Amino acid sequence: MKMAWKEMMKFKTRYVILGSIIFLISLLTMIIAGLANGLSYDNASLIKDIPEGTFYMEAEAESQYNFSGLDEKKREEIKEAVPEAAFFSIQMGELESDDGKRHGVAFVNSDGSLFPQVEEGETILDASLMGSAIKEDEGLTNRLMDGKLQVESFVEQQKFSHSPIAFVDRADFEEMYRTDAYQIAFVEGEAAPAVAGLERYTNDEFMNTIPSYSAEQLSLNMIVVFLFIISGMLFGIFFYMINVQKIAMYGILKAVGVKTATLFRMMWAQMAIITTIALILSVGLSQLLVLIMPADMPFMLTTGSASMMSLVFIIIGFAGSSVSGIQISRVEPMQAINQGGV
Repeated sequence: MKMAWKEMMKFKTRYVILGSIIFLISLLTMIIAGLANGLSYDNASLIKDIPEGTFYMEAEAESQYNFSGLDEKKREEIKEAVPEAAFFSIQMGELESDDGKRHGVAFVNSDGSLFPQVEEGETILDASLMGSAIKEDEGLTNRLMDGKLQVESFVEQQKFSHSPIAFVDRADFEEMYRTDAYQIAFVEGEAAPAVAGLERYTNDEFMNTIPSYSAEQLSLNMIVVFLFIISGMLFGIFFYMINVQKIAMYGILKAVGVKTATLFRMMWAQMAIITTIALILSVGLSQLLVLIMPADMPFMLTTGSASMMSLVFIIIGFAGSSVSGIQISRVEPMQAINQGGV
């Protein structure tokens, strides 16, 4: 460690450059991961907040929730198999406020305690609509129904397909969409039996049926993966170039009895110092971004997630530097000294 630190102090510039690059890459990775998590929650917070369980949809719907329909007969079959099953429906629509503005929402109706229950003629909205000047007790209209929906209250972080949720009563939902069939059944827990004519989905599988959800997450996660790969290549290339420049020094050290393992430990110590400093800065700045990001920016990065990514960076740095250090084990003292001009 002492030898590694002395060398870093002697060649500050090269190690500061490496540390700066690692800092920028790790910060960019954490920002993109935070956006991926934020978009994921903004896209499906309604489902993410539901306990782990099993979703049932009509098999003929081919994993499209808006094409699924569970009539009374099918619901009775599900209830016989799983008495505690809950049913709900989701439909995209819009509400018009008193000022004439239209707001895209996802109407949700359920028959049990899975979601908030409202009275006929009332609605509970996601709190993001408060930013659109909608207030409690305000009457909102919809072109598919005659009466108004009075805003009873607001709830935090309830969205579906990036649209704020509007919880409505069954009668109002039937009036708007002219159907008495629920779309989806849900059973909490893992031991959910198969039901003829229905497909079963876990929470994650059901979220992937949401339009754009899987494509959106795949794109952002692929960027994060490539940034990890780039960081590993960066470590490998940087330490390879440094090791090439230090061939003569390694030869001298080996000639005086320094073991290859000691030289590897010196390289690992340098990697650990650079990476740790860079990651402390990037984690700190990423957590600061969580606090200062605008409220309408879907950014979510917990300290635990940032710590896990930091651990991945350390492992990648260890692997990259180790691969580049293979040449250290191949150094022959006299040959290295001669090549170095000593």
